Amino acid sequence: MDIQLKRGLLEVCVLAAIKKQDSYGYRIIKEIKPYLEISESTLYPILRRLESAKLLTVRTAEHQGRLRKYYRITPLGQKRLEAFREEWREILSIYQFIAREEASDDEA
Repeated sequence: MDIQLKRGLLEVCVLAAIKKQDSYGYRIIKEIKPYLEISESTLYPILRRLESAKLLTVRTAEHQGRLRKYYRITPLGQKRLEAFREEWREILSIYQFIAREEASDDEA
């Protein structure tokens, strides 16, 4: 898969993982893992990029005697998710066209 495409998809997946409630790194990984493989070394740079882009905010809170970072989606992050849903409809349409062409090739 194209690295830029995968990067964009991972960013949207992270936003989707925190859209309903604040979350932290381990929980985000756990939520995404049934759909795709993501490691801490992949996640944390994504979280920093999303924070820099103002798509999420970060707060630190104590949990069982340790500090934990919690991430929250911003209104701008919500808009990015909505835009992705629109973009995805177009991508699905393109995929259907390509799959149709492959089906025609298989019949020939």
